[in-house]
Amino acid sequence: MNHLGTIRLETERLILRRFEESDTETAFSVWTSDPKVTQYLRWKNHRSLTQTKELGLTWIKKYNDPQWYHWVIEPKEVGFPIGTISASEIHNDTDTVEIGYCIGSGYWGMGYVTEACAAVIQFFFEEVKANRIEARYDTRNKASGRVLEKCGLTYEGTLRSSERIQSGITDVCIYSILAEDYF
Repeated sequence: MNHLGTIRLETERLILRRFEESDTETAFSVWTSDPKVTQYLRWKNHRSLTQTKELGLTWIKKYNDPQWYHWVIEPKEVGFPIGTISASEIHNDTDTVEIGYCIGSGYWGMGYVTEACAAVIQFFFEEVKANRIEARYDTRNKASGRVLEKCGLTYEGTLRSSERIQSGITDVCIYSILAEDYF
C-alpha cells in the first residue's frame, strides 16, 4: 500500500482532519465522556478531561507514522469535531484496512458517519491503494451496520464471542468491500 498518513479530507458537509490539542475539551464533552457512544466499543467512556487529553496527545504523536490514520469528524456547519474515524488495524500483507468510528450521540442519525466513512473508503482505495476495507461492530449496534451497507460494504458473517466490550464478550458482525467491488 502507498501509506500517506492522516491527511486532511473534505466532503460536502465535513472536514476530516487531525486531532489537535485544542480539541480536547470538545472531544470530552461531545463524545469521549458519553456512555452511549462507548456502549458497544472496546474502550470505556472517559471520566475526566485528563483521560481525553492523554489520549489526544498519544494520537498527535502517532501522526508522524505514515501508517497512522485517525481523523476527527468536523461538520462544517457545526465548526468543531463531533467524533472520530480511523484505521483501527492495518494488514500490509493483504493490503487490508479495518476502519472504526464513533461520534457523539447528539449527532447520531444525521448522516455524518456515512459521509465520513465514504470519504475514508475513497481515500484508502484511490490514494493508499488498499485491496480490502473491513469493519466490525457489536451485533446489537444495528445503526453501524446500516452505515456500512450505505457505503457499499457487504456482510460476511458473525464472529461469535470474538470481542470484549463494556458489558463483556460479544458477537460481532464483519463487513467488507474489495477494490474490485469499489472500482
